[in-house]
Amino acid sequence: MILNYDTFVSSIIMELLPSIRFDLMGILFLVFSGAVAIQLIYLFLVHLNVLFYRKKKSISPEFPVSIIICARNEEDNLFKNLPKILAQEYPEFEVIVVNDQSFDDSRHIIKAYQKTHSNLKLIELERNKHRKFGKKVPLTIGIKGAKYEHLLMTDADCIPQSTQWLREMVSNYTEGKEIVIGYGPYEKKKGLLNKLIRFDTNSIATTYFGMARLGMPYMGVGRNISYKKELFFKVDGFKNHYHIQSGDDDLFMQEAATRKNVAIEMNPNSFVCSAPQKSWKDWYKQKQRHYTTAPKYRLINKLVLGIFPATMFLMLVSFFILLFNYKWWPIVTVIFGVRFLLYWIVNGFLLKKYKAGDLILIFPFLELLHFFMMPFVYYSSERTERSKW
Repeated sequence: MILNYDTFVSSIIMELLPSIRFDLMGILFLVFSGAVAIQLIYLFLVHLNVLFYRKKKSISPEFPVSIIICARNEEDNLFKNLPKILAQEYPEFEVIVVNDQSFDDSRHIIKAYQKTHSNLKLIELERNKHRKFGKKVPLTIGIKGAKYEHLLMTDADCIPQSTQWLREMVSNYTEGKEIVIGYGPYEKKKGLLNKLIRFDTNSIATTYFGMARLGMPYMGVGRNISYKKELFFKVDGFKNHYHIQSGDDDLFMQEAATRKNVAIEMNPNSFVCSAPQKSWKDWYKQKQRHYTTAPKYRLINKLVLGIFPATMFLMLVSFFILLFNYKWWPIVTVIFGVRFLLYWIVNGFLLKKYKAGDLILIFPFLELLHFFMMPFVYYSSERTERSKW
């Protein structure tokens, strides 16, 4: 007897898939299937959207640009990194360093570089015991002191990965664009902590790039973001969230970004690299500080950003329970495996795009570790120290 191919496949599926009843196991399977389906939709809409993004080739005017760096006691970083920022191959730009209440030799280092670079400007903020440390005041002063309309922000500990960083970022100012968000990876070091830090950075970048591509921009990173001076004053700068130490990037984006005025830049020549935290405690505190801005996000952003962790939780819990049921474990194992394989493949290509190919092999492990750690960081963020930037 010759068995029809379609009949054979159908019989295999029926063997794997028990009849669904509205008992506990049946409801759990529906929850599991729904969670996986939403995760795959998220993968296609966000991750694949970023993976297949290609910047349109266009000839944009080479606007003069003001690069702004806020620094406090950053003498070593300024000595090492300022030459790479000043060496950008671009026709007209200035570099403004706002030296915020430093008591090291930052001022002398900047003045020494000024002797050979006429486009380097120093703004000194004297020590003031009545003002808490934070980036928003010095950044606002730097913006007010900027000579040009187009601004590019970075930090003293950031190293441009090429002499084309400035050119790549501002080349996105096509018609209607007022904000350009870039990528700021962390240096590759040994150890699990470094891998987790870089995985976290890649995941966040994929999300904010993908959301911007979908017309729902919600954040950028202050170490590599550009916007127009006019836009900054149009939304009153940081006035509505001066009381929060963090948020010069994401909370500003919440107020200034629209569906159409944000461009993304992913060329590796536009990356600026930073030194990562060296201890779990320091990284934990840094993440807590970043999360203090989340309650100020728009409701729609909160809802969309909550989709991935919520469905991940439902998927893992329902999978674990169904795994112990002899009728359901084969089909849920197959579905679960397909979901992780697709995420592994797509994010493997994204990691290559971010120049983090060494993380590909351990991606599933890092994804699970990251998922289980982040809720603890997030829900303890309200108690973190907010006096740093």
